Amino acid sequence: MSEPKQFTPHIQRNLIAGVLTIIPILVVWIVLDFVFAFLFSVGSPVGRALIRVIADRMPEAAPFLTSDIFEWLMAVILALLLIYGIGAAASRVIGLKLIGMFEALVAKIPFVQAIYSGSKKLVGALRQKQGNVSRVVLIDFPSAPTKAVGLVMRTFTDAGTGQETAMVYVPTAFNPTAGFLEFVPVANLTNLDMSMDQAMAMIVSGGAVSPDRISSQPPPTPY
Repeated sequence: MSEPKQFTPHIQRNLIAGVLTIIPILVVWIVLDFVFAFLFSVGSPVGRALIRVIADRMPEAAPFLTSDIFEWLMAVILALLLIYGIGAAASRVIGLKLIGMFEALVAKIPFVQAIYSGSKKLVGALRQKQGNVSRVVLIDFPSAPTKAVGLVMRTFTDAGTGQETAMVYVPTAFNPTAGFLEFVPVANLTNLDMSMDQAMAMIVSGGAVSPDRISSQPPPTPY
């Protein structure tokens, strides 16, 4: 009876180690599956049309060209080329003009314009380097003494109290596009010596990916 009891902790340790090993792989698989599914949905219409044109001219290659694997690869490659082309065009005069025309069209649709403008500003803020207005901080959330990682989007002076206040975006773990917007006095912010990229990696991974050491600067003592 004692031998099975001795093996029980060993089995439990191996099972726990196996689960902890699989979870990061599963998260990566889910993310990649979402990305490739999106790329396939973008490139599949053009890919299928292109495959039909090639298959009509090369009937002997039709079985290979019409296979699911080749169609998937064609769609993903075309989608990547499309995204690359958009990125290249966005940095040139013609691309900037086209983007300006698109944004002017979006501006005529109130609800869509609000979503597009907010998303663009959020992405732009996250791309800023440490030292600008955007920075990583700790705030009391949902209430002290519990802390949450926040991203300072901008600061302003309260017209009523004259107090310097920060708009702090508190993203949720695993899905940073969802979160809370908090108005916090600048004096109550605790600055972190962490870049936006490090903060986003930590949030997306649920804390699994984070710097070995994090230093904080406490809020100034009120006089």
